[in-house]
Amino acid sequence: SEVTVSWRPSAEFAGNLYRGEGILPASPPQVWECIKPVAGGLRTKWDQNVKDFEVIEAISDTVSVCRTTTPSACMRIISPREFVDVVVMKQYEDGTMLSAATNVEHPLCPPQPNLVRGFNYPCGCFCIPVPGESDRTQLLTFFQTDLGGYLPQTVVDSFFPSSISGFYSNLTKAVKRLKA
Repeated sequence: SEVTVSWRPSAEFAGNLYRGEGILPASPPQVWECIKPVAGGLRTKWDQNVKDFEVIEAISDTVSVCRTTTPSACMRIISPREFVDVVVMKQYEDGTMLSAATNVEHPLCPPQPNLVRGFNYPCGCFCIPVPGESDRTQLLTFFQTDLGGYLPQTVVDSFFPSSISGFYSNLTKAVKRLKA
């Protein structure tokens, strides 16, 4: 699948807002099964940027506080990170499924000494049905992440576009395996 990645300066912090868009060869429920932010979900199995995902507190069926840990990246220039976010999931009448998140502090999730605390500013994934094509999904993603620590902005700027392309590529492989 082809993915388009674009970016502009974030209005939230001193980094960029990244937008990814691509068509995946699977239905929205199949894509959602791979990306939905739930404990024990498939994301840790296919997303090379997600080492662990846990729900710290379930506020409702659709709102939770979650902790995501990431492995080192960029030939270990970027050390392992953790992110604590409030996450909301929603399904719309047209079949679109949404996961949106932003950083939050939570008393049950203090910073871990062996991880750098990063911050997700408002971000999300939209699984959008392709009209007339039930086995295809438009996936629209928005990321604006402060990786924290002391990384040069040039490292961050070179990491994100290729990381987003890899996200779409690995997700495409995951949905094909799910369908098989």
